[in-house]
Amino acid sequence: MYDIIIVGAGPAGLTAAVYARRAGKSVLVLEKDTFGGQITFSPKLENYPGFQEISGNELAQKMLEQALNLGAEIDMDTVTDVMDGEVKEVIGEAGRYEAKAVIIAAGAHHRRLNLPKEEELIGNGISFCAVCDGAFYKGQHVAVIGGGNTALQEILLLSEVCDKVTVVQNLAFLTGEKKMIQLLEAKENIEVIYNTIVTAYEGEDALKAIHLVNTETNETSRLEVDGIFLAIGTAPENEAFRKVSKLDEWGYIEADERCLTGTSGIFVAGDCRTKAYRQIATAVADGAAAALNACRYLDQ
Repeated sequence: MYDIIIVGAGPAGLTAAVYARRAGKSVLVLEKDTFGGQITFSPKLENYPGFQEISGNELAQKMLEQALNLGAEIDMDTVTDVMDGEVKEVIGEAGRYEAKAVIIAAGAHHRRLNLPKEEELIGNGISFCAVCDGAFYKGQHVAVIGGGNTALQEILLLSEVCDKVTVVQNLAFLTGEKKMIQLLEAKENIEVIYNTIVTAYEGEDALKAIHLVNTETNETSRLEVDGIFLAIGTAPENEAFRKVSKLDEWGYIEADERCLTGTSGIFVAGDCRTKAYRQIATAVADGAAAALNACRYLDQ
């Protein structure tokens, strides 16, 4: 029996573990994949307070070590269900765990094209976040895949630092807000290619080009770029928590900065909840809030 079980060992989950342990609560963190979550895909971070520059892996390691040094238990398991009750039961593929409170920090993953070489080229020419990685492409040519609001934000940010931004959109139009589209159209260094999809990546150790096909004419082409940004949305991993939390139409757990799920004793933190911005700093803030509220719940 633990005081708090935390599902997910990304920045939100590890921060929650630190706060909970400093409050004297027993803590188990369950992670199904990678300690650190999405930040491990960032070769260099320059916007996290306290560090002029740090790799995602290094920051994740520091967070993990801090939680372990404070006495948090961390184990690998894929959580498949959470049962409510006076005692919460967290069910994983490898075992069942009991706690008085649960913090869901399962995160969200960037949607991908699932093409050959994609995994190898992430961080070596394939990025997901203009705020995080845009500065690496100063004065260079990049492509952005996508045409929704998330993509438009990335495009406009990149147009400020890159020599040229080519937008690859699979539809005949952009789907973002009209005002943002107007801002994009006013930029001379942005080109939009419509009705086009990416069919292949070219490059071994680093991305050199992408191969394209027009979905209307079947015409193929090759576009040399220094990097691409996949901006086709994110997908939360919340199906296991549907019984104890309300999900919005996109699958995110509905909660505000108080990190309350609506189920007593179950809290949510990080990218898996509804929020305007999904950054490491906001995930860390969520982790602190969720842990503080969980501790308050336990102390009642």
